[in-house]
Amino acid sequence: MLTHARACSSVYIPPPMKLDPALATRLAPWGFDQTQLDAFIARLAQTPSNAVTGKLTPPAPEDVRVLPAPGSPEHQRLVKRGKEAIAAKQVGVVILAGGMATRFGGVVKAVVPVLEDRTFLKLKLDDVRRAGPDVPVYVMSSFATHERLLKHVEELGAKNVDVFSQFISLRLTPEGELFKEADGDVSPYATGHGDLTFALRKSGLLAKFRAAGGTLLMMSNVDNLGATLDPAVIGAHLERGAKLSAEVVRKVKGDKGGAPARLDGTPQIIEGFRFPAGFDQDSIPVFNTNTFVMDAAAIDRDFPLPFYKVEKKVDGATAVQFERLVGELTAFLPSTFLEVPRDGVESRFLPAKDPEELASRLDTIRLVAESNRWAR
Repeated sequence: MLTHARACSSVYIPPPMKLDPALATRLAPWGFDQTQLDAFIARLAQTPSNAVTGKLTPPAPEDVRVLPAPGSPEHQRLVKRGKEAIAAKQVGVVILAGGMATRFGGVVKAVVPVLEDRTFLKLKLDDVRRAGPDVPVYVMSSFATHERLLKHVEELGAKNVDVFSQFISLRLTPEGELFKEADGDVSPYATGHGDLTFALRKSGLLAKFRAAGGTLLMMSNVDNLGATLDPAVIGAHLERGAKLSAEVVRKVKGDKGGAPARLDGTPQIIEGFRFPAGFDQDSIPVFNTNTFVMDAAAIDRDFPLPFYKVEKKVDGATAVQFERLVGELTAFLPSTFLEVPRDGVESRFLPAKDPEELASRLDTIRLVAESNRWAR
């Protein structure tokens, strides 16, 4: 982790923060990196703009392909190609289930019942098993969710499922001291889903997948129950020949987030907070859903993903943390974008970030879960 952590630092690196040995021991199993924390402290005094520099333009027409409609000859062709890859055991699934377990009342979201007793994770796993009993599943946890996820996988009797953790760091005060919570203890946090490729490699699971003949990984959030293992999506990725395919959907009023654009001619996802002030984000009609198909060999290396400063209110006080984002892999890998449906039974974008959003999407989630889209 040290190489990409140093990319966050400035010329001046303060002396290393001395941690209590007991604290260091507590953090070590979760990939805590002292050098990384020191680099974060060095950045606190800086106020760089997050906005990208260079020539930024909307995506070119060839950058975004629309997934063909089910039943069309084009769709059937992609389904056939995707099913062949799945049957050949070339495809695996990654489910992001880390974070801090805060949006569902402190309960790990993956184990929250959605449809009767079927939890988020069970619904995701049921979908994968419809595609094939041997498709490997890799669930990315965090220090806050790991043990509960392991137990839930056991409760479900799920086979061919591995749980690995993203990394951990410590929140800081704006002045560069360790932030303390109300009980006087330090405040750990997970460093973002941009940890994915680093954690997958460190766990040994990426090497295991590749050694077994795996070539493609489909990644989605555990709370997006529309992001099923659709062979048409796999086929579309293979047909385009890119190293990463990112699913996008049409924007509607109120949508916020990253979107595909060209930066100095390179198609990539630009996070919403990175668009320059004068750029018309409405000129891009689609946005990122955080569902990707990735070439396993292409992600088997370190990437200089940037960390971004984020301020949080914790116990009424300002805490600072640094996070990285998985979508920024598109800046380093040849990437393409696949526009998928967001409405009705064909929807591939049904995020449920909190109980209210889950309630509002429940009818569509049920339609999707019971449709068995894999069978077509």
